[in-house]
Amino acid sequence: MSGHSKWATTKHRKAAQDAKRSALFSKLSRNITVAAKEGGDPNPDNNASLSAAIQKAKGYSLPKDKIDAAIKKAFATGSEAANYETVVYEGYGPCGIAIYCEALTDNRNRTAADVRSAFSHHGGNLGTTGSVAFQFERKGQVTVDKEACPDEDEFMMAVAEAGGDDYEDGDDEWIVYTDSSALGTVRDGLTAQGIEIKGAELTMLPTTPNEVTISDARKVMRLIDKLEELEDLQNVYHTMDITDEIAEALDEE
Repeated sequence: MSGHSKWATTKHRKAAQDAKRSALFSKLSRNITVAAKEGGDPNPDNNASLSAAIQKAKGYSLPKDKIDAAIKKAFATGSEAANYETVVYEGYGPCGIAIYCEALTDNRNRTAADVRSAFSHHGGNLGTTGSVAFQFERKGQVTVDKEACPDEDEFMMAVAEAGGDDYEDGDDEWIVYTDSSALGTVRDGLTAQGIEIKGAELTMLPTTPNEVTISDARKVMRLIDKLEELEDLQNVYHTMDITDEIAEALDEE
């Protein structure tokens, strides 16, 4: 069941986000607000999107009071009302690496200008809708602390029973991959077996990761880091294959 490693990419992205905790908390709060509003229900038990957003936020230690405030904002009125819309930006970074960005914004013009500036100043080119999306696949991703199920054979059986597609060893975590439509089912299936879930979210995985040198990886990551600093951007995905060697070199900077 275990396929090629995607964890180095995930781990480096999570480390970069953790380093920008203030901006990350703002993004997580915005994600919760939109999920609550679009689902039309402040109760995560009745709103699957909100449940997933809260689960993700808890995985990054977003305080409960910020979660509650974000949900409340979804149903506020007047000047405090939340009016975010989802926008996708696609383009190419240095070395032809495809980059797919998901934004939640209340000002399209501001966000577009910020994203275009980031691409142009870091050796990239912003493309048109659909220019790189075909190079990614939408998947569900569930993370489980290894302490919740340290035996790999036992965990592999649990993933299969829950309906997961694949899993891999992520150092101190197990990373489970699912069909995008089965994220909630697999999460609940693992929980029903007594396995505590650390996080569950939708992600985009490259269908054919591109190999790069360490030097080129640094150029691409400068663009990725700049994009992730933008408060309007929720997620930034790329097709660069971050091997363990590259991840270590990037983490040394």
